[in-house]
Amino acid sequence: MSEGTEKAHIIVVGNEKGGSGKSTTAMHIAVSLMQRDCNISIVDLDSRQKTLARYLENRLNYAEQHKLKLSIPDVYILGRAMDGDLDQMMFEDTKNFSELMDELHEQSDYILIDCPGSDSNLARLAHSAADTLITPINDSFVDLDLLASVDPDTFKVDKLSLYSEMVWDARKHRAMIDRGTIDWIVMRNRTSALDAKNKRRVNSALKELQKRVSFRYIQGLGERVVYRELFPKGLTLVDFRDTDQKITLSHVAARQEIRRLMDDLQLPNWKLQIEND
Repeated sequence: MSEGTEKAHIIVVGNEKGGSGKSTTAMHIAVSLMQRDCNISIVDLDSRQKTLARYLENRLNYAEQHKLKLSIPDVYILGRAMDGDLDQMMFEDTKNFSELMDELHEQSDYILIDCPGSDSNLARLAHSAADTLITPINDSFVDLDLLASVDPDTFKVDKLSLYSEMVWDARKHRAMIDRGTIDWIVMRNRTSALDAKNKRRVNSALKELQKRVSFRYIQGLGERVVYRELFPKGLTLVDFRDTDQKITLSHVAARQEIRRLMDDLQLPNWKLQIEND
């Protein structure tokens, strides 16, 4: 671990809906941190889909095939317990998660946990352990419903969702355990460059909700084909200077999005690392 660091900073990417860009977001954050010589460990809690683990497997294969020197973090797949009654399975989940976190704290500056697109005991444990919680949502009321329901006529926030209540419970649990705080960041992905009434309404609803449940609302990744094209190669836009990939104007704009995202996350020592470059 870095000198003077007692515990790794835990970043959790969580959202109970699929298709919000969790794994793409997680991968770009991980590679950005590795570019700054940070030690990072990846934990994929989705033992069925294993999207982030597959992303990293593609990265390893592509690097070997093209003889590239790409940073590749250690990845751990942690599946939920399946044997015994509910109490026994929850006990095993808690034990396995705690033991893995203890192990990774000793070797990491950052631990990045990618949660499945569903509610589970492991996901709840990860949320309670988070120092930074990132919730990507797409630019639609369908995804906003993850956080809260809105009035169909006024588009004002009506009531909080089960996920928002779960995060609230995780914050209370974290405060009781070690008096720690969770920096909750809602990240709006796949926004269009074109102005639209729906886009403005989603923006207004998020700003209203931000005041009620205390999260930081930031712009995420735009709607760009390049993000979908990177997965089979295991690459990110941060890697392009280390590969033979042709850089287009779209790539340049997307890389600026990643830089802005990393600044907006306000991770510990990130600004210091940039100033020391």
